[in-house]
Parts: sequence; C-alpha cells; structure tokens
Amino acid sequence: MIPFNKPYLTGKELEYIKDAVLSGKISGNGIYTQKCNNFFEQKFGFKKALLTTSCTDALEMCAILADIKQGDEVIIPSYTFVSTALAFVRQGAKIVFVDSRADHPGIDEDKIEELITSKTKAIVPVHYAGVACDMDKIMYLANKYNLLVIEDAAQAIDSYYKGKPLGSIGHMAAFSFHETKNINSGEGGLLAINDDKFIKRSEIIWEKGTNRSEFFRGDVNKYGWVDTGSSFLPSEIIAAYLWAQLENLADIQKRRIEIWHHYFDGLSDWAISNNIKLPEIPTYATNNGHMFYMVCKSEDQRNKILSYLKENGVYAVFHYLSLHKSPYYNKKYKGIELSQSDRYTDCLLRLPFFYELKDGDINKIINLIKDMKL
Repeated sequence: MIPFNKPYLTGKELEYIKDAVLSGKISGNGIYTQKCNNFFEQKFGFKKALLTTSCTDALEMCAILADIKQGDEVIIPSYTFVSTALAFVRQGAKIVFVDSRADHPGIDEDKIEELITSKTKAIVPVHYAGVACDMDKIMYLANKYNLLVIEDAAQAIDSYYKGKPLGSIGHMAAFSFHETKNINSGEGGLLAINDDKFIKRSEIIWEKGTNRSEFFRGDVNKYGWVDTGSSFLPSEIIAAYLWAQLENLADIQKRRIEIWHHYFDGLSDWAISNNIKLPEIPTYATNNGHMFYMVCKSEDQRNKILSYLKENGVYAVFHYLSLHKSPYYNKKYKGIELSQSDRYTDCLLRLPFFYELKDGDINKIINLIKDMKL
C-alpha cells in the first residue's frame, strides 16, 4: 500500500534530541526553541515567533490576544479544520461562516464584507493547501472596519503572497508542524506576531500567564502571575526535532514542489477530458507543495476513485467536512447555503503526498487514475 502520508526524517532529529536531553534542559524555551523562533523571525520577518505545542494552541493564543469575548463575531471559512473555529468558540465567539471560492477551496474574499457587523472582531483567512488568499482584499476590509486579521497558515510555510511570506501580513498567524505538514515535529505549531502591541502579552500568555520570559532575559528581578495564559510552549525535544527539519527547509520544499508538478503534468489532460478540476494557483500566490488535490464532478465519482485506488494499493483521502453542517454547530448556524464549501466537502480528493514518495509510485498512481473507467 502506498500510504497517504509518511513523515520525513532528515537524519539529524535524533542527534539534536540527544543533544537537548544531555544539555540538562528539556523543558520549553531552551536553546532549540530559541533557534527555531529566531529562524522564523529572520527568514520570514515575523516581529515575534513563538513555538507552540500545536497550531490549535497558536490559534487559541491568537483568540486570547485578540481579546475575544462572549458575543463577539469571528469570520472564518466553513471549509477548514475544526481548530480554526474552536479556538474562538472557546472564548465565547459566534462563528460567522463564509463560503469558499469557486476556483479554490480558500475563503471567498468577495463574500466577507456582507457578513461584517458591529459585533465582528476578526477575520481568519485560511491559506488552503498553502495557497494564499487575496490578502489585499482582506486587509482592506480589516482597515475599513477596524478588524483584526489572523492568518490560519497551518499549511502555508514558505509560501508567499505578492512576495510577502504568508503569516507576515495579518496582525497574527498560526502555523502547524503536524506530521502531515511540509515541516513536521509530530505535533507542534507556531504563533507569529506582526503587530508590536501583541508582543509583550504573547510571551506572558505563552508562559502560563507569567512574566517568566522577561525574568530569564533579566528584564525583571522576579516573575509571577500577571495575566491569563496556559502551557503553550513545547518541550526542547519537540524543538530539537523541528530544528533538524528547518535546516532542510529548502531541500524539502524543492522535492515537494517536484512531486506536485509531477502529478499536475501527468493528470492535466485527463482532468480536462473528464471535467475534473486540478489545483489553480492565482498569479499573486506561490505553490509550496503542501498537497495535491482534485475536485471531482460528484461525491459518487470521488468515492469511486477512492475505492479504486485503495483496491489497487493506493491510500488517497478526502478532506474537510463543512463546519457549518457539523454535529456541533449545525443547530447554531442560521446563515445562507454555502454551496462551494459543500461541493469541496463532497468532491475533493487528496492524493498521497510526502517527501519520500518515489517517481515510480507517482507514475503508478497517475496511470491507475487514467486507466479507470469513470
């Protein structure tokens, strides 16, 4: 069976983990945590970068920093992972769902403004498959209505919008290093801060509501409980693993983009002849090789392809289920039909995608798809 995902090991992970353990400090915010944080600040220009134990944690920190309260409204796409919504629901927010674009599963930027009310506090665009949303449109609305923009960049490491790194455009951003991501540490995430006013408080929230980070820098002579927060920072073991990955970012990205183009080139003619949509990359966006998907004509067709591939030793998967129709939220949702989100829920299929996927296996997958009768 060709698996859907296989976490890539660069070869240095265990070496760095051993080094962290032997250093005598394996709790958070040690040498490797600081290496990783500095890497993101220097390479992508984030004003502050803080490793977290997950992207969910990073989003929860965003919700706290945004001072989301009961009754506030937060605008997000329905076609996304539950964490995008959950982080704000936990603070008492009402989630206002937006449909996806017809040409891409990302948020339909042109449908955001009609959903803004006096209670709206933030917009949370999700850079689906690492492909940028139209951030000029979103930032224009944020400035017009005095809203915060929190980029869900879980899939978007080393991807760009008009030359700007994703995660560096909104007021805050969250990244994921889950084992399915380009750069992984098993679990893990990152909070990126781009607005100076959130920097000091972000460190406090990160350190369980204490000013411990200031204390260890020598900025204060003792530390104590000064705000809300939680244990959001990961151990040095996770950071050491991640550092091995970050050292190899360029190589990992190069191979993943090669795999993406191998799929695209091999399936383009077949997709056109069968009226199946392959990914589109807008001119303002880059492709970071996060995933390869196709959008089938119907749910039945999608399921037929999934079953056929599985029968022939290939594990492909579908993706998100529209959050506005989820068992948790469907009774709360009073908005309009979100037809594009539902179309991607029913019709989108993801092919196996990981660094060590061999060209021969990619060819096998392509040929299986082209040979089957739809």
